[in-house]
Amino acid sequence: MARNGKSKANNNFKKEIVNFLRNRKGKSFSRKEISKALRVKKSNYQLYRDALKDLARSHQITSLKGGKFQIGGGAALKKVQGTIQMTRKGFAFVTDERNGEDIFIAAQNLNTALDQDQVEVQLYAFSKGRNKEGHVVKVLSRSRKTFVGTYHKSEYYGFVTPDDPKIYRDFYVADANSMEAKNGQKVVVKLDKWEGNQLNPEGSVMEILGYPDEPGVDISSVVKGFGLPLKFDKQIEQEASKIQLDGVENLLKDRLDLRQWITITIDPEDAKDFDDAVSLTKLENGNYQLGVHIADVSHFVQQGSRIDQEGLERGTSIYLVDRVIPMLPEHLSNGLCSLQPDRQRLTFSCIMELTPQGQVVNYHLQPSIITNKRRFNYEEVQGIIDDKNSADEYSKLLKEMHSLSRNLRKNRFAKGSIDFDTPEVRFKLDEKGKPVEIIPVKRLQSMEMIEEFMLLANQTVTIHVQKKQHNGKPYPFIYRVHEKPDKDKIQNFDTFLKALGYKIQIKKNLSPGDFQEILNHIEGSKDEILVKEVALRTMMKASYSEKNVGHFGLAFDFYTHFTSPIRRYPDLMVHRLLKEYEQPISKKRESELENILKKVCKISSERERLALEAERESVKVKQVEWIEQHQGEEFEGLISGVTSYGLFVEITPQLIEGLVHIDNMADDFYIYEEKTYSLIGKDLGRVYRLGDEAKVKVTKVNREHNTVDFELVVE
Repeated sequence: MARNGKSKANNNFKKEIVNFLRNRKGKSFSRKEISKALRVKKSNYQLYRDALKDLARSHQITSLKGGKFQIGGGAALKKVQGTIQMTRKGFAFVTDERNGEDIFIAAQNLNTALDQDQVEVQLYAFSKGRNKEGHVVKVLSRSRKTFVGTYHKSEYYGFVTPDDPKIYRDFYVADANSMEAKNGQKVVVKLDKWEGNQLNPEGSVMEILGYPDEPGVDISSVVKGFGLPLKFDKQIEQEASKIQLDGVENLLKDRLDLRQWITITIDPEDAKDFDDAVSLTKLENGNYQLGVHIADVSHFVQQGSRIDQEGLERGTSIYLVDRVIPMLPEHLSNGLCSLQPDRQRLTFSCIMELTPQGQVVNYHLQPSIITNKRRFNYEEVQGIIDDKNSADEYSKLLKEMHSLSRNLRKNRFAKGSIDFDTPEVRFKLDEKGKPVEIIPVKRLQSMEMIEEFMLLANQTVTIHVQKKQHNGKPYPFIYRVHEKPDKDKIQNFDTFLKALGYKIQIKKNLSPGDFQEILNHIEGSKDEILVKEVALRTMMKASYSEKNVGHFGLAFDFYTHFTSPIRRYPDLMVHRLLKEYEQPISKKRESELENILKKVCKISSERERLALEAERESVKVKQVEWIEQHQGEEFEGLISGVTSYGLFVEITPQLIEGLVHIDNMADDFYIYEEKTYSLIGKDLGRVYRLGDEAKVKVTKVNREHNTVDFELVVE
């Protein structure tokens, strides 16, 4: 048949198919049912199939689950827009912007969408009670256009394999666009075009970072991969450098003069920016006056300035293994705003009167000026608490602070607050940035002391703002919120605990106190680390919101972030609101603030999530680099995951996770039992269960994909 004849037949079939389905709107039919109804001849069946595919591809008809088709339209087949979130397994979800519902997108229906892109999704018809499913019909906007990966050169072309496992396709790179990158080098590649799922995306190398083993390349790859800003532009640096602390005496008319008070800072040994100072005085009535004095960044950074806009865009400082990416220029973050010893510094003070048992009976909030009398690190203070350095001039003060903080902590847990003291590690790096030691971070009571004081100040500030009302409604504010875990996550956690052998009854209406009781039950057991990690994943993520829903994890009804304005934008905004709310505000201003705070909360929550991901990735990169030096060595660990394809084992105390692939468990034929998170040997009956101790040998390390393979050591 000539081409024109084929085209005509194809169009005829399209018309017939559309008419058939249109006349039976609301009903769906299989390909076979439609062909039978249209009496398609065997010799024309391929043309008919092509016409059906073309109609589905152009969305004139809708392809449903189970291979059926129906005419488009109806509420079930509407198009929705949202942000696509890829999983490491290749499928994705899009959250409907209007109602928050998640729509499942299978790998074959991604239509060139990449993680975090804004997309339009055509919904399939869906069964009642089942998840909605759809396919991406259009990428509305790309969340990013540059990606970090490893350049590979084949005989005929080059390609870049992205570091991020959620970027599921390699980028084809023509030689002319390679910047003469060498095989195995880390590069930044720009997405030039991607015409369809059948083809790979095409890109151009924009920057060559170097070979993975070269100093700094690994963390630079993380920085570039997450699109983090390495520097401030010159105009912002110049604007910051002009800001000075002048005319201190003139500022005193609106500030508390606390320069004679004994205020101290307690921070990590390597800290450079000091947000918070504390003071404590015993009052004549037997109560304590606890002062939490926070750097007054809002005095120096005016809302709407270039520095302020950059601060909001960054949202937070980011603490990578070998560097800090600050929210504010160094002149402010490490200089004017930092509460350095023996320097006059502007602060915002939350001064609280507490009973010795830790009950707040009065408080006062006001801008102030202090002089930090001493900079302590956590280890020094812990030494004083442990009576190893009682000769220190501030020994009595610190012990009183410690005693008060223990009461605050006891009170908080009595009200149901959850203790998520999960293990962390830090690294000792050599001069080339190579990890020579992984050191577990020890939780000190000196850290807990400062934590309790900051929690109390944050809570007090929020309660204070609740009293500022207009027509019975609190003024607009930024809340730090933490919602209750959803039912599905609680059910999964319950199943997980039962699989470990714990007979703990989880209540349907779970309270924070109930959650803490579960953690108390497993404290000191071999499963403690694992259960805490899974418990953390069970919890919803804390975020910033202009709507107060309370903080489930802390068991607080009112909570905000006030204590770190150098490194968190919401805290800076809270300081501004506290100052503004000293006078009544108009209805118009209230409306303006509602819009401003909604934007600030959204951006701050997004930037916080990005920062956490980047920080975790930088830790993982260094963990993998460290263990590469220990291939062939044996380690003790815990089985942290069980799947049909093998066991995940996390070695302690380095907290490095690797896979024991089922192919390398050749001593038996293992059967995966999902309900008990176990692999069970069919012949020998050996059982490997989630939470079991395991000894492993490091067999393979892949720095390109940051993966580690283990082999079980059976004794």
